Amino acid sequence: MASSSRELAKVDPADEPSAEWGWHGTFPKAIPAAGVVTAVLLCLILIGHPASWTEILFAVVPAVAILLAVIVGTVRKRNDWRR
Repeated sequence: MASSSRELAKVDPADEPSAEWGWHGTFPKAIPAAGVVTAVLLCLILIGHPASWTEILFAVVPAVAILLAVIVGTVRKRNDWRR
């Protein structure tokens, strides 16, 4: 059995310095939160009077795409067999 996380991960600290202090991953809660905040900000751009459908198209479509990506990512993570 491995005595430390470095032996378990087999990561060379010379190649990846973050292995020395233990963090070696992503931000699992911040990424979906940033997606939702971005989608909300894109929708808030429309407050006021939009001049054309182009403004609506370029604000709402990316916001919906971001929200769908957050939802799909959350569902896939929840149903992932490698938690």
